[in-house]
Amino acid sequence: MSAERYLNHPNFGLLYRVCPAGEHQEVYATLYAQRMFFRVTHQARGASFDSIPLLDARFLAEQNLMRERRQQSVDLAMWQKLFDLTFI
Repeated sequence: MSAERYLNHPNFGLLYRVCPAGEHQEVYATLYAQRMFFRVTHQARGASFDSIPLLDARFLAEQNLMRERRQQSVDLAMWQKLFDLTFI
């Protein structure tokens, strides 16, 4: 599994994936500013972007890390590195 996934936002340009956030949802951050976060919902006719605060994005990323730890996932190190680069 590759952690690197990008989307193009109509106004804010390139976004990178921070973590999964539920069924058909992921958290993305702006590539250059890295302080604007979006919950992206993938739908049959495209994607919808909802702006979310930094603390909400961090909470969702922490939940992802806990889920990966519980499952003893081989991708845990990758998600931890992405979390550190994004939030620390």
